[in-house]
Amino acid sequence: MLETSAPFVLFDYFRVPHERVAAGADAAGVERVAVAGETPALGWPGEKLLRTKGCRPGIYRLGDLPIPGRVLPDTEMRALTARLPGAWRPSEPVRDARGTAVSAVWRAEDGSTLLPFDPNEIVASFWTERYVEFGPKALAARLAAVARRAYYLARPFLPRSVQLRLRRSFSRIQGKTRFPRWPVETALDDLFAFLFGVVADLGEEPIPFIAAWPREWAWALVLTHDVEQRIGYDNLHELLDVELEEGYRSSWNFVPCNGYVVEHKVLERLRGDGFEIGVHGLFHDGRDVLPRTLPGRLPAIRAYADQWGAVGFRSPGTIRSAQMLSKLGFDYDSSYSDTAPFEPQAGGCCSWLPYMIEGTVELPITLVQDHTLFDLLQYPDETLWLDKARLLRERGGMALVLTHSDYVGNRRLGESYRRLLQEFRDDPSAWKALPRDVSAWWKRRSASRLELVDGEWEIVGPAADEGRVDFFDPARVYVGAPPVR
Repeated sequence: MLETSAPFVLFDYFRVPHERVAAGADAAGVERVAVAGETPALGWPGEKLLRTKGCRPGIYRLGDLPIPGRVLPDTEMRALTARLPGAWRPSEPVRDARGTAVSAVWRAEDGSTLLPFDPNEIVASFWTERYVEFGPKALAARLAAVARRAYYLARPFLPRSVQLRLRRSFSRIQGKTRFPRWPVETALDDLFAFLFGVVADLGEEPIPFIAAWPREWAWALVLTHDVEQRIGYDNLHELLDVELEEGYRSSWNFVPCNGYVVEHKVLERLRGDGFEIGVHGLFHDGRDVLPRTLPGRLPAIRAYADQWGAVGFRSPGTIRSAQMLSKLGFDYDSSYSDTAPFEPQAGGCCSWLPYMIEGTVELPITLVQDHTLFDLLQYPDETLWLDKARLLRERGGMALVLTHSDYVGNRRLGESYRRLLQEFRDDPSAWKALPRDVSAWWKRRSASRLELVDGEWEIVGPAADEGRVDFFDPARVYVGAPPVR
């Protein structure tokens, strides 16, 4: 049995069986994970140690792996390892943004590993995009927020051609970002694989966890739509008919107060055909989830959610903050992207799997939005979608695509969307699920645990009937399901 002195995000997220045996860091200020009764351990500096040593947050590098957060400097790591039993040596260097080695991962002769950062903090930094507050990125984020507010104020008065010219000009600047990389950022998956590998080295037994997807599905393909304006409402059949013909179902997120009325008969038809209804803000003016406007708009947003039977939300323009989205009261949100340098609020949570923001399940958008792909960047077809979806299938992730019926005037959208659906229509490894079903599954999985029964690991809890037990394979370079053959 694995034991921890503190919550460990790797174990909690993947539902790895373990026992909490201590209340916080040891006398040296180190949190630990170890096999019961064994000496080797994985350790990291506790909160008090990171705070009192004046560690400044930044985006560091462990090899090619970004480490967004606080790192204990080399001098402090040397002093810390001198107080710990055994002989220690620096192993992999940790470098700052200039490439200077400022710390390192340390290894001991008994097989122990000491990280110079708190992995819980680093994962949270990815999930909430807290890294945008670090160093030069903080100023850039503040300036971008000012420009974004000005753009949304002027947008209703700008012809679409002018809007596109402005966005395309800005995209040339956005495209130069180094982190998160686009269209694929493997950082979070790589971090989980690194942590799993370190824990696997502590003992000789395979590490069990609850697989990301239920039954025998190896990955998920989730279709979502945002209907922004009247033209999108009038044209929703253009994408709806494609899905019906190809045997898919999706969610449709409507804006209650943006120039069209969502008719009861339309909602009934969608529900009757097995589709889902979601809420896409209130006005689509870029201010629905801002701290100063959300309190006044939230009652109306909740009223429409209740009226429509909606359990999911996507913020207009995908403007987001973890603090505000958690106040909305929906079962799930889908406003983050895994990597999105070209969106009005650039960033990315780097996750290919759902995760929790307080009690809300976050379903990240993992395939580039249609408007970005075809209008802004002017890609000719669905190749980028297909390449990314195949990678997500290989790594056991979630391919969540967002398309808009507002933009079906661009013929490339409809034709490319159909070919995307056809590519995976007959793939038995894909869970073609509605967002609400993914959210409900993730909550059941998060409320379940693994127990050893007669020498076999079994799932106990609400996911017991549909969940699968998986084991970390050190031969994999990723955490998810094995490649589909």
